[in-house]
Amino acid sequence: MTMLRSISMVMLFVTLVTAISMVSSSASSSEAEFVQKTISSHKIVIFSKSYCPYCRKAKSVFRELDQVPYVVELDEREDGGSIQSALGEIVGRRTVPQVFINGKHIGGSDDTLDAYESGELAKLLGVSGNKNAEL
Repeated sequence: MTMLRSISMVMLFVTLVTAISMVSSSASSSEAEFVQKTISSHKIVIFSKSYCPYCRKAKSVFRELDQVPYVVELDEREDGGSIQSALGEIVGRRTVPQVFINGKHIGGSDDTLDAYESGELAKLLGVSGNKNAEL
């Protein structure tokens, strides 16, 4: 009888773990779909946190270029942590900001600033850049 009870408990545990795994996988899949849909629906996308100084710096680059990015403030969303995890799986980084232009991943704050200073960012956006601006 004890053996039967042990087997039943193990089967119940395996069933629960499988169910939790499926729900978790489904959730991360929907967040990954959100990330992909957002990136493909907007010219400029920044995944950000409202309090992050690096995010503010990346957003300021686009103000200098008179461009308005679509900003997803992860800290202001209930699913922000899940979106950040999905973003980490997609680009290999969980840090913010993560910047995309025309569906292409530019990178984080330093990458965005480097692209701005080199003129590559303006080129990607099809605008003239202002490399002399103080950021």
